[in-house]
Amino acid sequence: MMIRRTFLTVLGQLLSIAFFLTGNLVFSGCSIKTEKATISGRVADDEKGIAGVVVSDGYETTLTDQQGNYHLPIHPEAEFVFISLPSGYKIPHTGGIAKFFEPLDFSKQKQKMNFRLQENELDDMHHAFVVWADPQVKTESDVSRMMNEPVPDVAAHLKTLGNVPVHGITCGDIVFDQFHLYPEYKMAVSQMKMPFFQVVGNHDIDYTAPSRKNSTKQFKEAFGPTYYSFNRGKIHYVVLNDVLFKGDDEAYKDKRRKYIGHVSAEQLQWLKKDMQYIPAGSTVIVALHIPTYEITFLKSAVRTEFETATVGNRDELYKLLEPYRVHIVSGHTHYNETAEHGNRMEHNHASVCNAWWIGNICTDGTPGGYGLYEVNGDSIRWYYKPTGFEPSYQFRVYPQGCSPERPDEIVANVWNYDTGCKVVWYEDGASKGEMKRYLGYDPLAYENMFGEDVPDEKGSLEPTRTEHLFSAKPSAIANEIKVEVTDRFGNVYENTIKLK
Repeated sequence: MMIRRTFLTVLGQLLSIAFFLTGNLVFSGCSIKTEKATISGRVADDEKGIAGVVVSDGYETTLTDQQGNYHLPIHPEAEFVFISLPSGYKIPHTGGIAKFFEPLDFSKQKQKMNFRLQENELDDMHHAFVVWADPQVKTESDVSRMMNEPVPDVAAHLKTLGNVPVHGITCGDIVFDQFHLYPEYKMAVSQMKMPFFQVVGNHDIDYTAPSRKNSTKQFKEAFGPTYYSFNRGKIHYVVLNDVLFKGDDEAYKDKRRKYIGHVSAEQLQWLKKDMQYIPAGSTVIVALHIPTYEITFLKSAVRTEFETATVGNRDELYKLLEPYRVHIVSGHTHYNETAEHGNRMEHNHASVCNAWWIGNICTDGTPGGYGLYEVNGDSIRWYYKPTGFEPSYQFRVYPQGCSPERPDEIVANVWNYDTGCKVVWYEDGASKGEMKRYLGYDPLAYENMFGEDVPDEKGSLEPTRTEHLFSAKPSAIANEIKVEVTDRFGNVYENTIKLK
């Protein structure tokens, strides 16, 4: 009896291990054999197979052979098979939503999935991309503003770029918890006339979900995988989900926030495999929602929750990206900030919806808008495009008396400032040198948002202090002030104000 119980215990353990490793068990007579689900298929342009395309289920990766064929074992937790779109081909899309994936069907032991690509007649070594952050529509009024303001602005601005391939990336918070508005976002994308890739934001998470996996169910049904990669020209793009739902984690149940900034272990493991195909020294764009690191919230009177403001395990991500030249693009904060850290440059974008569709500026005074990046080979140039303004509108100047923090000084808000920029000023034509950079409130944001009584449309909304402010004190007899900003690419922007 003891021997039989021992045998059954060992047998049960073996079955559990086999099922965990394979997801399936096949019985044949008295013997037991395990069989893992697999997927195979072909990546082709018409009838010609495309070699060297990375195929993944989000856990494992493989390359297509010379005929474009691939074969991949499927992880039991996988939900999609997807390709890392190769350079030189058009981005497949459905109404503008990039389509590089297929859902898996675990009712089938062996699956077959083919991907059909079309060669791009344009050379994508020169291309551009738009970064939308936080469209975050919550009401039909928000949708109306989105459709009537940023959408036509993007469509019109793309025409000025010339005949180059363009794609978009939306860095999360596509909606404001209202998943039924995803179709309205898709309509917005279709009208901008370019394929868009989507990132999960904290307002794209279902916090009523019973598990972490289910928390992104609506997003995945609308847009596909929550992490993946693709290529254009010499640039490798990586999209990650850095919003970690805490609802099914016992350690966090008593905390007020239901998410943290964190890149999951399975994503980091997948990323390591994905990056093995990318030569060291290559330029890599990483798109996510929560910034991996940014300074402003640490110095802001209103942002105190570190866990939700940046990515807590960013060092693990940085280590994987160390061999590359990296640009990280993010949203989440509704303000603009650009910073350099060794091989990385981090671009935290102000939002498309400005301050949640209140007024026309974000909490740091940056106008609502989007990032525009132009790529030549592995070189990237960028600027911030304010909605409703010309691209030359890169800063705002306030006369004396506008800033309660510096009432005797003029103030310039240079929203796309980075350390490669230079901000100088002239008094009545005479050069006065560089303006002094400081941490403070944009005067307009302070006026419109500071205090419990403003804005009155949607309740209290506090401004955010920013480090892209500059000040100078004119003389008592000054009549005219000119501020001149030169960005890192040598573009010069000017703004002149009359004091008398």
